[in-house]
Amino acid sequence: MSRIGKAIINIPAGVKVAVNGQNIQVEGPLGKLATDVHELIAIKLEGNELSFSRPNDQKFSRAIHGTTRAIVANMVEGVTKGFQKNLEIVGVGYRVEQKGKDLNLVLGFSHPVIYKAPEGITLTAVDPLKISIKGIDKQKVGQAAAEIRKYRRPEPYKGKGIKYEGEIIRRKQGKKTGK
Repeated sequence: MSRIGKAIINIPAGVKVAVNGQNIQVEGPLGKLATDVHELIAIKLEGNELSFSRPNDQKFSRAIHGTTRAIVANMVEGVTKGFQKNLEIVGVGYRVEQKGKDLNLVLGFSHPVIYKAPEGITLTAVDPLKISIKGIDKQKVGQAAAEIRKYRRPEPYKGKGIKYEGEIIRRKQGKKTGK
């Protein structure tokens, strides 16, 4: 069996899980999430424990088993703690400003870039060089961070651009001087 898929999800106090056929709804102090599970996966809710099983050992069944368990575990964690990603802006003249719920990014283009916050995501300009992205859906938080980073990826020579907090940029040497 899948080591990830066979692990049981313990549901913390204050979180409600409802299983309706192949639909799972998770509700907690931070919000409510729902997803549909593939029809091969059987869902079993006993007390405050949630488990998943698969009918056979085919490659696809094994893959979807672990994936399903991970998605539901992230839903439970999201409605209790939430998820956060932080971005750093590196470069002379690059900065970010909060504009209501949206961000105004100045990234060396001839125009400012305005990034509108997706539904369920909170964008915060911590300071002119740091962005904080928070939400209960792990996929949406990661997608928003990737979309913001895509405007100006870090380049390998000077390291200018938008990077994840703690990300290490491999630097290249650049041109060598004459003989």
